[in-house]
Amino acid sequence: MKWQDIPLRSQDIRQSSGGWTAPTMKSPAALNTDNKRKTAAPYRSQSCPIILPYRIFFPSVLHMTKSSAKSPPNRPEPGQKTALPSHVAGSGNLDRLADTAREYARNATAQNTNAAYKADWAHFGRWCRMRGADPLPVSPELIGLYIADLAAPQGKTPALSVSTIERRLSGLGWQYRQRGFTLDRKDRHIATVLAGIRRKHARPPLQKEAILPEDILSMVATLPFDLRGLRDRAMLLLGYAGGLRRSEIVCLDAGREDTPDSGGWIEILQPGAVLTLRGKTGWREIEIGRGSRSQSCPVHALEQWLHFARIDFGPIFVRTSRDGKRALETRLNDRHVARLIKQTVLAAGIRSDLPETERLALFSGHSLRAGLATSAEVDERYVQKHLGHASVEMTRRYQRRRDRFRVNLTRAAGL
Repeated sequence: MKWQDIPLRSQDIRQSSGGWTAPTMKSPAALNTDNKRKTAAPYRSQSCPIILPYRIFFPSVLHMTKSSAKSPPNRPEPGQKTALPSHVAGSGNLDRLADTAREYARNATAQNTNAAYKADWAHFGRWCRMRGADPLPVSPELIGLYIADLAAPQGKTPALSVSTIERRLSGLGWQYRQRGFTLDRKDRHIATVLAGIRRKHARPPLQKEAILPEDILSMVATLPFDLRGLRDRAMLLLGYAGGLRRSEIVCLDAGREDTPDSGGWIEILQPGAVLTLRGKTGWREIEIGRGSRSQSCPVHALEQWLHFARIDFGPIFVRTSRDGKRALETRLNDRHVARLIKQTVLAAGIRSDLPETERLALFSGHSLRAGLATSAEVDERYVQKHLGHASVEMTRRYQRRRDRFRVNLTRAAGL
């Protein structure tokens, strides 16, 4: 049977000696019997929640009742408890430990990563239901059909890029592991299809525009000198000088362990400021020295904001009142940094030769990191350490204006 002849409305697509085959649809009772024989998490849902099992400590710690299955496990209803195994006598201490273990497991990955994985599984589950298939148990043949449809969809649905398809596969692999299955991406039904997609649809990565020193000065010049303007000015200058991600900017606290959701803290010294951040590879320190003048000094801008906002504890970058005269206690969301960058880029007239929609698409939160990596005229090793990159190659990806022709092999060859 050829690839294009595979029926999509099959409950279970399997591989045979002759290639791709579609066996006869099984009855619901037979499918339930097959599923019981496989090792899987006790809770499954088509609403695609993120499951967090604890097979090492509690084999059935996430076994949930039908009523609890209506709400995603990531956000349990008030008073909802995680059920213990049937052979373990319930106690308040064990219930508390189960909930604590669940909370630790939830924090094993970033909140944005959890949301992306949940969305990936929801999309795949919806795709399966529309074609009469079942996402469980794992079927490499079905995954191969799925990624082929993502690359070449029918109708008005836009095709996904290769990087997005690979991200979807990563999300599905994570979700299958939480349910007791293993998605083998090296299986020929997945690997060969993905290789063909890369060969036919791969494109060079689209990088965001770097914000150069003259650009960041023009951007902060558009901000007012009220409380909100002082805050935004400190965020832009600190993010640029520190090469920070937008999430790293808003996660900072005034002191160590001020809040449970803290991602780091700042210590202001005479020569500059020391940022202690929790990154992907662990904790790291970033030194931000004082600038040559107060108008462009990130440390001075931070001191001004902390002084007038009267912040000495808790989150540094918080919301302000509607009149802009009082700092509130709520931490800013990282999306505020992206909106602030786009807003000030337009106000400063950067890349005014392009339409407004293209200018907005060119700049994002990553433009701050790319701007520092591009503008800092120092050895690449220092930039690599400052940005927290594991390799110099990653740092070079952020350098938008490298001296590409410093070594001219054409002349060296005598031409």
